[in-house]
Amino acid sequence: MIIIDTLLAAPVRGLVFVLEKIDEAVKAEVEADKRTIMADLSALHRALDSGAIGLAEFDAREQKLLDRLDRLPSEGDGDARS
Repeated sequence: MIIIDTLLAAPVRGLVFVLEKIDEAVKAEVEADKRTIMADLSALHRALDSGAIGLAEFDAREQKLLDRLDRLPSEGDGDARS
C-alpha cells in the first residue's frame, strides 16, 4: 500500500518542487532588482553631491527610481505580481 501511495503522490511532489523553484527564482530576481535600484539611487546622490546634475533632474530621476522600487513585491506579499 505504501508503494501505491508513493506513486500516486509523486506528481504532486514534483509539482510542488517546480513551484518552489519558480518562487526561489522570482525572489532572487526581485532582490537583484532592489540592489540595482539602490545602487542607482546611490550613484544619483553622488552625482547631485558632486554637482554633475541639478536638483530638478535629481528629483525627477529619484522619483522614477523610487516608483520602480515601490512596484516591486515586498517580502510579505503572497503574490509576486504587481
